[in-house]
Amino acid sequence: MLADNLRGMIYIGLKDLQAYYLKPPNISWGILFPFAFILAFAIRNPGDLRGLIPGLLALTILFGTSSMEAIVIVFERRIGSLERLLLAPISLPALLAGKLLGGIVFGLSVTLVVLVIVLMVFGATGINWMLLVLALLLSATAFSALGAFVSVAVREVFEAQTLANFIRFPMMFLGGIFVPVTTLPLWLQVMARLLPLTYSVEALQAALSGEVFMAGVVDLAVLLGFTLVLFGLAVRVLAQRLG
Repeated sequence: MLADNLRGMIYIGLKDLQAYYLKPPNISWGILFPFAFILAFAIRNPGDLRGLIPGLLALTILFGTSSMEAIVIVFERRIGSLERLLLAPISLPALLAGKLLGGIVFGLSVTLVVLVIVLMVFGATGINWMLLVLALLLSATAFSALGAFVSVAVREVFEAQTLANFIRFPMMFLGGIFVPVTTLPLWLQVMARLLPLTYSVEALQAALSGEVFMAGVVDLAVLLGFTLVLFGLAVRVLAQRLG
């Protein structure tokens, strides 16, 4: 059974990558959209551009993982293809994990392109690579789980897009991308601490500034916690929808 689940996860992830993610509009949008936001902020407030890099990477991985993830499941439920997948010898959590896998791989791929560009411009010295890799991986997993939860929580594609944007855009402005969380009013700081993007930005900041690994352990642990909670909720809601 375990082998069937693992094989099913891989094939579902590959199928989603080919069918939904690896399309020119998705690739270009996933790379250019975060750059556009960061550039607009940099033009409005020129200063330390290097300080915007953690936010740029976090924003790229957020939209790269969650944009299609938030609509794939609800779309396949509408056309009946998700139910056909359930006929395979694979459990519901494994099926959903395969869906997450597609978003994770795509999000990490577009973020890698952005990271290479950033390193070519600013250099690669003083980076804690282990912390950086784990921060990117756990961020991609948490944001993909968020997209999956959004996708199973609604019945229509337009509802998924609306709900996803309702969650993502406040995160952009509260998660420390443009303004440090510590400079926000106290009640907004409390709200920011309830958002996974905040911990992604902090972990990436620690990694890119070359801090010791332990500096990002709490952020990594919180991202893992978000992943487990959102994935568990997504499995439960999807089971109720299909039942």
